[in-house]
Amino acid sequence: MKLSHFNYKLPKELIAERPTTHRDESRLMILNRKEGTIEHKMFKDVVDIFEDGDTLVLNNTKVFPARMYGNKEKTGARIEVFLLRELNSESRLWDVLVDPARKIRIGNKLYFGEDDSLVAEVIDNTTSRGRTLRFLYDGSYEEFRAKLEELGQTPLPKYIQREPDEEDEDRFQSIFARREGAVAAPVASLHFSKQLMKRLEIKGIDFAELTLHVGLGTFRPVEVEDLSKHKMDSEQFWIYDETAKKVNRAIDNKKKVCAVGTTSLRALESSVSTDGHLKEYEGWTNKFIFPPYEFTIPNCMITNLHPPQSTLMMMTAAFAGYDLMMEAYKEAIKEKYRFLSYGDAMLIL
Repeated sequence: MKLSHFNYKLPKELIAERPTTHRDESRLMILNRKEGTIEHKMFKDVVDIFEDGDTLVLNNTKVFPARMYGNKEKTGARIEVFLLRELNSESRLWDVLVDPARKIRIGNKLYFGEDDSLVAEVIDNTTSRGRTLRFLYDGSYEEFRAKLEELGQTPLPKYIQREPDEEDEDRFQSIFARREGAVAAPVASLHFSKQLMKRLEIKGIDFAELTLHVGLGTFRPVEVEDLSKHKMDSEQFWIYDETAKKVNRAIDNKKKVCAVGTTSLRALESSVSTDGHLKEYEGWTNKFIFPPYEFTIPNCMITNLHPPQSTLMMMTAAFAGYDLMMEAYKEAIKEKYRFLSYGDAMLIL
């Protein structure tokens, strides 16, 4: 498969700028691979699809306020700093992206906060946009992290052209987000409300949690026509013993194992035992899934509608089947579904 196979025209007005009023009231398109059918429902209708003993695999990663704005010493130029990854908590070293990148060199100092209460020094140039910063801060590590929280903003995707507000602090986070470390939300999980989780639980559906900290690599554009030459950035993930047990029980009982989101899907497929079961794991994955691909663990997935030519769209096509997915995207545009992070959902059976 080639990059050009995943192009489609996404009308700008279908890109969701804000979430729906209630989490579970987004629309839901249901693709049935066996029947080749497409149905239209509301997200809260998923409760009718799942049965006692089915397992939903949820990514409990928590988004931290990764976008900060500082001023460069001497010139006072406004610089956007996007925190990617903490490298060393003791030295307060972070991998970051800076914008505009051309203005920032090794040795430059950046000042944050109205009172310049946080200072960072550039100590390394890792890529054209990437830098390593050392934050200079006198307080304890807890106080330093609190300062980052205070100065940081919810890292809404760039295509949402407005400042994040209080609603985003809540809604760009799933209700089961626990382990902080993601720079973007695993968006399929944003559709789950407390009421819906309760209804699923009463019906006997199991929830199995894993953690994959979403990095910007997931959203990095594919720049090669031959997909086998694209390299994914690594993302850190954990499959817990309890999760493996729940998933393996569902596999053995021939129940649904539903990956909630592409991040859960990648994590599940990155830790498969030789006998086709899920195993406990802690580490990194740079697995890039695109068609054709034989899935071992999940037999069902929930996902959003993704941008053209994105790795997320390719992964969905690998799961749904290319032709059915392209037909579904055409249908979604015709039916005016809402696309991308705050958009509507798709369930692939």
